[in-house]
Amino acid sequence: MPFTKFTNLDFDQIKESIKDYLRVNSDFTGFDFEGSNFSVLIDTLAYNTYITAFNSNMVVNESFLDSATLRENVVSLARNIGYVPKSRSAAKASVTFTTTVNGSLSPTLTLKKGLVCVGDANDTSYTFSILEDIQRQANQGTATFENIEIFEGTFLTKQFLVDSSLDQKFILNNSFIDTSTIKVYVKKEGDSGLGTEYELINNINNITVSSYVYLIQEIQDEKYELLFGDGLIGRKLETGEVVTVNYLVTDGKDGNNANRFSFSGNIVDSNGNSVSPEPFSVTTNQSSQNGGDIESVDSVKYFAPRIYSAQNRAVTGRDYESIVKTIYPDTESVSIVGGEELDPPEFGTVQISIKPKNGFLVSEFNKSKILSKLKQYSISGINQKIVDLKILYVEIESFIYYNDSMISTPENLKSKVINTLTSYSKSTDMNKFGGRMRYSQVLRTIDNTDTSITSNITRVTVRRNLFALFNQFAQYELCFGNQFHVSEDGKNIKSTGFRISGESDIVYLTDVPNEDKKTGILSIVKDLSDGTIRVISKSAGTVDYIKGEINLGTINIVSTVKPNNVIEIQAFPESNDVVGLRDLYLNFDIATSKINMIKDVISSGDEISGTVFNRDFYTSSYSNGSLIRK
Repeated sequence: MPFTKFTNLDFDQIKESIKDYLRVNSDFTGFDFEGSNFSVLIDTLAYNTYITAFNSNMVVNESFLDSATLRENVVSLARNIGYVPKSRSAAKASVTFTTTVNGSLSPTLTLKKGLVCVGDANDTSYTFSILEDIQRQANQGTATFENIEIFEGTFLTKQFLVDSSLDQKFILNNSFIDTSTIKVYVKKEGDSGLGTEYELINNINNITVSSYVYLIQEIQDEKYELLFGDGLIGRKLETGEVVTVNYLVTDGKDGNNANRFSFSGNIVDSNGNSVSPEPFSVTTNQSSQNGGDIESVDSVKYFAPRIYSAQNRAVTGRDYESIVKTIYPDTESVSIVGGEELDPPEFGTVQISIKPKNGFLVSEFNKSKILSKLKQYSISGINQKIVDLKILYVEIESFIYYNDSMISTPENLKSKVINTLTSYSKSTDMNKFGGRMRYSQVLRTIDNTDTSITSNITRVTVRRNLFALFNQFAQYELCFGNQFHVSEDGKNIKSTGFRISGESDIVYLTDVPNEDKKTGILSIVKDLSDGTIRVISKSAGTVDYIKGEINLGTINIVSTVKPNNVIEIQAFPESNDVVGLRDLYLNFDIATSKINMIKDVISSGDEISGTVFNRDFYTSSYSNGSLIRK
């Protein structure tokens, strides 16, 4: 009897196993299976076994959260531990418009919920709606609807007639719903209007038999089902009641960046009659932003077990990370740093830094809202604070050698390199807290862009932006979280230009290392027209090369060369693998990186000895010696 390896599940392996088994039978000893019609039967058996093994493997994989790949299976498994994936989120904008109604003296004008505006974004028109009626008093026929928040999407309403004799399901038959816009009303006999509004809950703590609550869960095809109480946990619906659900179907992140709007809404007077306002323009206070796609399968598989392990309490950093993403769905990435890790330590404090999906700052309103909700989960005596995002920019200066005989133009090749690097900058390694720029992968990405590229010499710099406070004395600290490379001649720290009080010319920051090569002195200098350097302030601050910290002493900055009060400060990292440490958000800045195309005269066949190459096309692998950041 031959030894059968049951792990051999490929078609050819299964076929050979069947042949080996048949050869053991004396009737088929020495039988030529390939030369007979019997081989067709063997192929059929092998094919059937192969398909069965494949399906069995898929079924088993789809039974576990870690290995499942189909969204409906991942969502179903996450539902078993109480996790509801985040839905699409509608882009929001703020607009103002004034309307004049002829013949109206002082009516109450109502902007009806639903479609209000049409906005343009990315050469496409999107509809924007409001979720509730908005009333304004008109003065002599004129009413101003100021700072109206509008949501990208289509406003829909669905009603259900409750029949408790059936196993009734309350399913919203639309995909792409923003669940944060869902409003549920239940109208009992004798109720007016839509009835009583029900509240969405995410746990059953403190829920009584008479609580007006409902739950929500994702089902197949990214649709949602509403779940109501059973008479023990939450009020049970009764036969004859009417459930009304208002919600928004949205395009998610596609609706971002709309900044031109035209009015398409419906305005009624105090009697409910539609009025025809005179033509007017819509003023955009805030272009649309914060639209997002439905939570990905990978995100569900990552956060579902962590939310479950947190058990509605914030103790560890992982707990905070999961809970913050739950209570603030616009979170793209979050960093949690315990107070004991800060310098100096702040015991009893948790420092939170959030990167929103769109933009770089969380509004003060959202900060207070997040902190208020966190109190429900945090341990007594622990304080939380949200700090603004700190971005560590990584830039490269790359000199790319190419075979001239294999390309059309250097500019086309340069564009391909930029596109490839842009794709890499969006990878999972980058653009997040704790991210890492892997130098070897960057070099490989450049070389693999096109077969005409023969090599590349790439330098790495790191940058932080200092936001200056104009016309006031202040001190500044910038932490890079990466050790700096130290050159004895200085010029390790470079900055863009700025002006200080008492000095009319543009000045710059530079450094002079101390003897220990671990620390240095910051100086303020200016570059004279004859090429010499004049020192304005010999000791303006300090540099810690080991920790990667820059401390600028008391200084009065009056203007900056860069817009938005920004002074760009760069350094050369000791390691080309740059890490976003703690609360630093790592961003690979392709826009400010420099790509230089250089003809490889050796590979192109222009010369063989390399003499011209060393003389005219040689590129240093080390930093340039200029004083100013360019």
